[in-house]
Amino acid sequence: MAEEEQTQLNYVVETVLKKRKQKEDWAIKRRERRDAKRKRKEDFKSAIKRPEQFVKEYRDKELDFVRMRNRVKLRKVSVDALKSKLLFVIRLRGKRDMHPKTKQILNKLRLPHILSGVFLKASESNLKMLLMVEPYVTYGYPNLKSVKELIYRKGCGKVEKEIVPLTNNEVIEQTLGQYGMICVEDMVHEIANLGPHFGEANHFLQPFKLKCPERRLSVSKRPFKDGGDTGNREEHINELISKLN
Repeated sequence: MAEEEQTQLNYVVETVLKKRKQKEDWAIKRRERRDAKRKRKEDFKSAIKRPEQFVKEYRDKELDFVRMRNRVKLRKVSVDALKSKLLFVIRLRGKRDMHPKTKQILNKLRLPHILSGVFLKASESNLKMLLMVEPYVTYGYPNLKSVKELIYRKGCGKVEKEIVPLTNNEVIEQTLGQYGMICVEDMVHEIANLGPHFGEANHFLQPFKLKCPERRLSVSKRPFKDGGDTGNREEHINELISKLN
């Protein structure tokens, strides 16, 4: 008799759990439908622009271009003033209302997306481009530890128009073996020391996709030396790389 009561009790508990599970599923579906409806409304509102929005975007684009031109006129770039010829550049910001010239330079630097990073060899032309897009990027001198961790953790190469992770040395040997690089360590050495085939190795490496930190970056357009986040951080770039890698 006791066993029958026990069996009946388990049956009732199981039924209650099923009903509770159904209610939870309904609640989740209702919430998803509500969120989808809210998103459709927001997308519809954002798709409709008022005339003053067009005017503001146009003025912002023109202001961005004027400031770019003034930076190039007022500030001179010099490779000799740098402590290191190897730079790591990270794109921090990006606005839809950037001037087309700004977007063009960011694309030329291989930084079309926010929180993407590339190695760069310091030259007059490269420093001039960095100056032109300074409010949107930060850069500095990566140490050997940062170079190694970036390549080992997030390194990807382009082989026959396909992007492949650097999970084995065969990929590097097939593509860069003619330049004396047959493993990841060889590539790290070539990049870190600005070797004679730095250009080939860097071209093979795809822009690094850095992670967004748990607490979103609050990016200021002011230069790093003035308490902001953009421009040259010198050795402090390694702290940011560690945070985003």
